[in-house]
Amino acid sequence: MRKIIILCLLLDSLFTEAQTNLIKLVPFSKGYILPLDIENCGDSRLFIVQRKGQIFIADSIGKKRTAPFLDISKRINSTGNSQGLLGLAFDPNYLTNGFFYVDYTDKNGHTQISRFSVSKTNPNKADTLSEKHILQAFQPFHFHNGGGIRFGPDGFLYIGLGDGDDEGGDPNNFSQKTDSLLGKMLRIDVHHGDPYRIPASNPFVDSPKYRHEIWALGLRNPWRWSFDDSTGKLIIGDVGENTWEEIDVQPKGKGGQNYGWRCYEGTLAFNTTGCKAKSKYTFPVSEYKHSATTGDCSITGGFVYRGKKYPGLKGKYFYADYCSGLIRMFDIATITNKQIAYHGDPKAYTSFGEDRRHELYVTSFATGTIYKIVDATPIAANANNQTKIIVYPNPSEGNFLVTYESAKSQEVHISIQNMMGQQFYSDQRNLNMGKNTWKMNLKLITGDYYIIIRTESNISSQQFRIE
Repeated sequence: MRKIIILCLLLDSLFTEAQTNLIKLVPFSKGYILPLDIENCGDSRLFIVQRKGQIFIADSIGKKRTAPFLDISKRINSTGNSQGLLGLAFDPNYLTNGFFYVDYTDKNGHTQISRFSVSKTNPNKADTLSEKHILQAFQPFHFHNGGGIRFGPDGFLYIGLGDGDDEGGDPNNFSQKTDSLLGKMLRIDVHHGDPYRIPASNPFVDSPKYRHEIWALGLRNPWRWSFDDSTGKLIIGDVGENTWEEIDVQPKGKGGQNYGWRCYEGTLAFNTTGCKAKSKYTFPVSEYKHSATTGDCSITGGFVYRGKKYPGLKGKYFYADYCSGLIRMFDIATITNKQIAYHGDPKAYTSFGEDRRHELYVTSFATGTIYKIVDATPIAANANNQTKIIVYPNPSEGNFLVTYESAKSQEVHISIQNMMGQQFYSDQRNLNMGKNTWKMNLKLITGDYYIIIRTESNISSQQFRIE
């Protein structure tokens, strides 16, 4: 009887955890070594950054190209925990000018921001001889280098740097020192000047006490940050010291914030010696505590979902904890409805990324897999207007016609999954207003399935059977 009770409790616990998974991670591309970043250049490819100094390409169906797009492993130092090839940003005009930017730690362990060009003869190969040094930052130790770089909606290049700490507590107080680039968010204009120009609208451009590149200060280690594609907000995941992990949100185009480190860790006072009044600092919109129960200890900032495939995820900001493997989300507009979205693998999720359609992906540092984020909400609870879809014949042997009545000419996403939510087919299709019919030929085992058609505002599904 005791064994039966224990087994029932265990099964109940597993079932409860499964029910809390609001998203699924579907393997998209495999075979990477220590992946740290995912970027797109405006076409169907994804570019995967490896810590050791390589960038590989995955095509639209996740196939990894054998040869790297870029290999600068001989130019970098990747021995420390925060060192290596850390970030990638494609120029907003990349498809015409071929420029992209990287953040890496050089052989001396210092931060190097450089520009490269794509090969003139091969779009899947970078010109390694084209490197142009843009900005360097002295790093006193091997930790807290930040590494994220990204172009903002304003066309300027933003650079996130950590406090360079190695001992804990930012002993040199770099994050608050206004003559240091460390512990800051920088903003520079790489399209004018040589190698760059300070934007005239930078918040401290007229102050002799500040480095003019500074856009915001008081960061400990901004490990992954992004711009919301809809609102232009800058959202920063800043790694905490002993107790709190935080998320900072900055309105579009508004810089000059001081996020408080080392005076404050999250909203908690840490070392206020020589600090200003508390009202002078900008505190996180969300924070969570280190926990022995969950294992939380290091945030990985993410993205707001702005894709079209999963309307139920729209406007949700996704982020992870590297230590615990928990992926969380909340509504970015209201900073409410904070939930655990996925119970994942510890020491895995180092970065999120978007494709050109704003669908989300996440890296697994542990397995070298790139996962696609998929809505796990049961279709039966999500679907409506099911009579719009007709599958004929039903049942079939895998050869069937699909008819869908579309309210307007539009692009839709079509997927097929089994009753357990496992996906077997995914594609985009342009439909005309009115009745659309097309053939499908799928090799599926005997069983019951759903075909799901997602538009920007609606989800329809129809059950069918393969015999």
